[in-house]
Amino acid sequence: MTLELIGTIAVAICLFIGAIFTLVGAIGLLKFNDSLTRLHAPTKVGTMGVGALLLASMIHSYTFADGSMHELLIMAFLFVTAPISANFMAKVNLHRRTCETPPPPPRDRTWSTLDAPGGHEDLVDVIAAERHGEETAG
Repeated sequence: MTLELIGTIAVAICLFIGAIFTLVGAIGLLKFNDSLTRLHAPTKVGTMGVGALLLASMIHSYTFADGSMHELLIMAFLFVTAPISANFMAKVNLHRRTCETPPPPPRDRTWSTLDAPGGHEDLVDVIAAERHGEETAG
C-alpha cells in the first residue's frame, strides 16, 4: 500500500464520519422542540462533523500537496468559540424566559443573574449576611 492510497482511505473515512455527524446535527436542529434543546445539536454534533471534514482536508493537503495549516487554525478556532457562543445563546434564552427556567438553587437567591438583587450594594450585603451566618453557625 502506498502513502497515497492510505491517505485516500483516511480522507474517505473522515469525510464519511464528518458527513454523518453534520447530518445528525442538522436533523437534531430541525426535530428538537425548544431553543435550548435545539442548541445542543449544532454545537456538539455539528462541531465534531465540521472538525472531521477539516481533518479530511488536512490529510488530503498533506498527502497530495505541500500541506496547509489553515485547517488546523480553523479547527482550533471552531472548538474554542462553539462552547462560548452556545453559553451566550443559552443565557439569552434564560433571560428572555423563552424556556423553562432552571429549578431554584438550594440556599442562594442570586444564582446566575436570574434573581439578582437591586444593585451591587445589595449583592454585597447579601454575601456579607451569608458569610456572617456561616461564621455564627460554625
